[in-house]
Amino acid sequence: MSRFAEAVARLTATIERRRGAEPNSSYTAQLLADPARAAKKLGEEAVETAIAAIQADKDALAGESADLIYHWLVLLAATGVSLDDVADKLEGREGTSGLDEKAGRPA
Repeated sequence: MSRFAEAVARLTATIERRRGAEPNSSYTAQLLADPARAAKKLGEEAVETAIAAIQADKDALAGESADLIYHWLVLLAATGVSLDDVADKLEGREGTSGLDEKAGRPA
């Protein structure tokens, strides 16, 4: 397993441990209790990640990417979407051109 996969697995486990925690004691618990807020934070982090990429700031891009992945994992947990659900979608797209896959989506 790659270091990235191991880090994501540890982070996912930590997020699950925060489920049901008092929101005043955990930022993750606050986001898990409010999926709309989690979604907003994910959007903010996506923009910050894109800006770091545009600025060609590799260190900032790595840091913002970590923030983005954290908020993405929290949003998935908050909405009941598992990493296996995401893997199913990825696997279903394997071997399909990105252009073809996008064209096949409902309008």
